Amino acid sequence: MAGNTTKKISAASARAHTRKSKKRGKSPLRFFTSKLNQPQAMIKLADSSFSNGMLHEIMIAQIAIGSLIGFLGYAYLAIRPPAPKICGSPGGPPVTSSRVKLSDGRHLAYKERGIEKEKAYYKIIVSHGFGDSKDFNLPVSEELINEVRIYILSFDRGGYGESDPNPARTVKSDAFDIQELADKLNLGPRFYLIGISMGAYPVYGCLKYLPHRVSGAALVSPVVNYWWRCFPPELSKKALGKIIFEDRLTFRIAHYAPWLLNWWMTQKLFPSFSLLQGKLDALSRSDIEILKQSPGIPKEEQEKILQQGAHECLHRDMMIGFGKWDFEPMNIVNPFPNKEGSFHMWHGYEDKAVPQELNRYLAEQLPWIQYHEVPDTGHLLIYNSTLCESIITALLSS
Repeated sequence: MAGNTTKKISAASARAHTRKSKKRGKSPLRFFTSKLNQPQAMIKLADSSFSNGMLHEIMIAQIAIGSLIGFLGYAYLAIRPPAPKICGSPGGPPVTSSRVKLSDGRHLAYKERGIEKEKAYYKIIVSHGFGDSKDFNLPVSEELINEVRIYILSFDRGGYGESDPNPARTVKSDAFDIQELADKLNLGPRFYLIGISMGAYPVYGCLKYLPHRVSGAALVSPVVNYWWRCFPPELSKKALGKIIFEDRLTFRIAHYAPWLLNWWMTQKLFPSFSLLQGKLDALSRSDIEILKQSPGIPKEEQEKILQQGAHECLHRDMMIGFGKWDFEPMNIVNPFPNKEGSFHMWHGYEDKAVPQELNRYLAEQLPWIQYHEVPDTGHLLIYNSTLCESIITALLSS
């Protein structure tokens, strides 16, 4: 009986035992649910990493854009020329010279010398060179002036000295400035012209657009545009190659990137135009001798030349002289077909600032140019009083 004894378990005990077994075991559903939740966690982690990466890239982009804007702002300020200080305007330099008011409202300052214009036989208008002004006096004796009865009119070209700047200045506009100046001062229907160095291009403009007003003209050490198409390319290349490197680079910037010229001429990192840097590399032996013998321009007068700002005089001169013209000398028709006047070109053989090859070529192609190449002389030949009187005598004798 004992071996067949069966232990009876109550219903309450069975239910309690079942509950304990469930607590101790792992549910298959919990296993699969945990596995299903792992990708969602990984996605959240990936989303977090992606967001952080995007924020990092956005920050870098913002810094780059900010730096670029800052650089462009600096570049704009460096390239943009300052506003000129116009003579007679509030805060501008005072007006101390005689001036005429042109039809567009601008003023031209001028200076008269010699015989009174009403009594003069010859009336000469002088177009000054680069970095000069109306106060440059031709080294011609009073004896010659009185004997031949010459009236000499010099003027500040636009932006120089006390003449108002002209941001729209061109070869043509400078020519018409000369005509209007002559008319305002009642010089009569015709006059003579002398253009010195960079002051040659207004004379070319008069020969092109106003030949009927010109009795005769002389160019002294005239600057040439190395990009005139009338020159054989190899000849232009050879002539430009004779210019010292920093000047050659400056001329190229004036021609190809005039908007950059103000920055180039004012920056201190690289050498720009040699003469403005105080270097004499572009001057010949004879030029240096002339400078030694000359008393020089007083400091006050030098400051007056550029008092309205260098951009509208010096820089503008370069942009016009070496820029694109509406014509070239080869397009000028003989202004004196009946020999009622003459055109002379004077050039020093030792000129290092403007190599003589290109002007010599022009004279060979245009028979109405009377070309004078002076030996042992450089760019400053106009300062030689003997040569200056020869220039005037040759001009007026025709």
